[in-house]
Amino acid sequence: MKLSVGLKVANSLSLTPQLQQAIRLLQLSSLELEQEIQLQLDSNPLLEKIEEEYGEAKKEETDPTLQDQMQHDTIPDDLPVDTDWDEVYTHQSTALATPEYEEREDNRSSADSLEEHLLWQINLLHLSQIEQIVAHCIVNALDERGYLDCELEEILASAQHVLRQADVDEELELDEVAVVLKYIQRLDPLGVASRNLVECLSVQLEQFSPQAALNHQAELKHQATLLLQNADLLLTNDLNKLMRKTQLDLDQLKQAMALLKSFDPAPGAKFQAQEQDYQTPDVILQKKNQRWQVFLNPDVLPKLRVNSFYAGMIKRADQSDDNQYLKNQMLEAKNFIKSIDERHKTLLKVATCIVEHQRDFFEIGAEGMKPLVLRDVADEVELHESTVSRVTTNKYILTPNGLFELKYFFSSHVGTATGGECSSTAIRAMIKKLIAAENQKKPLSDNAIAKLLQDEGIDVARRTVAKYRESLNIPSSSDRKVLL
Repeated sequence: MKLSVGLKVANSLSLTPQLQQAIRLLQLSSLELEQEIQLQLDSNPLLEKIEEEYGEAKKEETDPTLQDQMQHDTIPDDLPVDTDWDEVYTHQSTALATPEYEEREDNRSSADSLEEHLLWQINLLHLSQIEQIVAHCIVNALDERGYLDCELEEILASAQHVLRQADVDEELELDEVAVVLKYIQRLDPLGVASRNLVECLSVQLEQFSPQAALNHQAELKHQATLLLQNADLLLTNDLNKLMRKTQLDLDQLKQAMALLKSFDPAPGAKFQAQEQDYQTPDVILQKKNQRWQVFLNPDVLPKLRVNSFYAGMIKRADQSDDNQYLKNQMLEAKNFIKSIDERHKTLLKVATCIVEHQRDFFEIGAEGMKPLVLRDVADEVELHESTVSRVTTNKYILTPNGLFELKYFFSSHVGTATGGECSSTAIRAMIKKLIAAENQKKPLSDNAIAKLLQDEGIDVARRTVAKYRESLNIPSSSDRKVLL
């Protein structure tokens, strides 16, 4: 084997630090971007955030004598200073127009959790110390619906363990746990700590107090009790057997079921929904003069610039460590501002392209969704698919129809009779609309829905309809059937 030295010309792609930073910023959400900006502000003295008070009026209020003195003490007159404004970048908004944006105050108030709400009521009861320990064990075992998610024997063992740790020589009985459970089930919300749906409805029905003068309500309560005694037939929707077994006619059955439906099947759910996660939109869509306009949310637009005071301290011919440090920080600050600006330009470009494709969605709703994939947008905006994927992940657009993630507008498709394509999102909306308008006594089967869609020119199989229906959390036709 002979060794030789030669030259070879080849093309290679390398990611510069600036490009790596731009790619990383592109995939950050608005919250993550805010954290990244704050981190850069804390670490780079030449990068500053433009506050509202940095206006012309503020500049006029500045003492010129003090400012001149600071500059004179810091920069000698005999040294050339690089203070050209082309070296200082001030971020300019890439929005199409300044929106008429109404700022709203966050007036959400913190609410007690289900556990706190129940323990507050338990402290008002005249319970012994041991009964309070049992009550705490029961409350700690409740799930998000407010149901008791364990057996009474487990509550007994847990309470007995707490007593041993407290050096209390007391043996609990299962009946004592059951008594405390009944106390809790009659607290607010009524029916909490029930072990199943039937027990939850039974507790609420027991506390239902009809007026003495209205015998009809007392009879209605009795009829609802008969239904709960035959809960297996009620839950399977076998109404014919239910009427034969309870000796109730159709009207009586309808009224008794209406009473049961008025109760809360999940007493603890409302406490879980008190605090919700709110997403801040990155892009806002509005219709003005019969035209859809897309612009960036001004609340998430970072207003950054290079600090002119520190920029003025940089000396062109000075090779000292301090001067080199300022130059490096200047370069990093300018690259960071450019990366932020490119991020917003790319986001606005992709969002505008999506709006152009999905114009019918914003006009008529989900039924107007068009089939769209990443490649379609990538080819139109002349970006790579991976870039479009990054810019649409965890980015939200606020529209007149609601708040959507940009990923929502990409969907698969099925063929139509005319050779075209229909979005799966539009098909789901059509299925939901057909089921909402069906006769509840004769609900549409998956085959019937498939035939109706085929009449509309959409070639879809029964199993596809079943898959889309299940994704909408819609039960089958047999479970949707209502005889009343």
